[in-house]
Amino acid sequence: MIKKIDWYIIKKFITTTLFMVLVISVIAVVIDTSEKTDDFVKSGLSGFQIITQYFIGFVPFIISMIFPLMSFIAVIFFTSKMSGRSEIVAILASGVPFNRFLRPFFVAAFIMGAVFWVATQFWIPIANGIRGDFQAKYIDSKSSYEMSQNAKLSSNYYLRIDNNTYAGLRSYDTTSKAANQGFFMQRIEGNKVVYSVRADYLRWDTATKGWRLENAVIRTINGSKETIRQESIMQVSLNGIKPSEIRPDKYLKDRMTTPQLRHFIQSEERRGSEGLNTYKVEMYKRDATPFSLFILTIIGAVLASRKTRGGSGLHLAIGIIIAALYVVMDKFSVTFSTKGNFPPLLAAWTPNIVFSFVALYVYQKSPK
Repeated sequence: MIKKIDWYIIKKFITTTLFMVLVISVIAVVIDTSEKTDDFVKSGLSGFQIITQYFIGFVPFIISMIFPLMSFIAVIFFTSKMSGRSEIVAILASGVPFNRFLRPFFVAAFIMGAVFWVATQFWIPIANGIRGDFQAKYIDSKSSYEMSQNAKLSSNYYLRIDNNTYAGLRSYDTTSKAANQGFFMQRIEGNKVVYSVRADYLRWDTATKGWRLENAVIRTINGSKETIRQESIMQVSLNGIKPSEIRPDKYLKDRMTTPQLRHFIQSEERRGSEGLNTYKVEMYKRDATPFSLFILTIIGAVLASRKTRGGSGLHLAIGIIIAALYVVMDKFSVTFSTKGNFPPLLAAWTPNIVFSFVALYVYQKSPK
């Protein structure tokens, strides 16, 4: 049964967290606006359009980054204040077990964690799509750095259609959705080519929603026997690959909802594509990050409930150090997975696993 003191703690937890998230978000918006003022002016958009086409997506993006850590700092802040006023001492002295004292923290963490989980699965990816579209159109396209990076990218692309079939496109134009200087596709069995297609042009047919070859030469090889035929126009299957999937989109993993992301990973695995750890880590982190609210809440509540001579300042200093360690561990595990062979599931959950032991340790050492 939730009592008055429980409602007091839940209210303090949620309101303090929301206040800190709001403050940091406002600061982030001010800093981002100062950095992108020239880009906003050059875009020719009105203030209302910039808000609806960029900041409405930017703010949820910032919130998704800071929410667990801000809730952790919020727990430490208001719990330390309670401890400094001897409120926690009075609660425990009245016969309330320490486990019972922590119950409202768990309730508040569950409420915020559940909302945050839904947001990471569906709402934040939609917001990231809005932010990504604005970035790509008005900022990245005008950035000298991005232009130099794009210049390094060849207009030639190589695709893995399935485990045995590979394709290549020369001078692919994303606007016209066509390869204007050639296309080839080869199927390999063992170490031999058994099927080959070469064409002068590859185009996306909007009527049939498929790919069309022009001036194609098809070779079928069966041992020492080879068959060659020509087609002026023919349809070719690229195993469901759409024009938008040929050129990598750096905002792709952020803009897809979790069901879309899961479907994308499965379809790419069926094709035998490599380098999917980035997408897998993103998918697993959408479950791991909301769960971190519970772990960080335990650590924050236990640490700050102990009255110390340093007061709130000492508690906040310890909290900031723990938060920094959590962020560093999270970045390292993600990097080891995306750039190496570290399992994506383990990479997403490693910070939670490690800090679960930290939470258990501080709980065992806490005076009850």
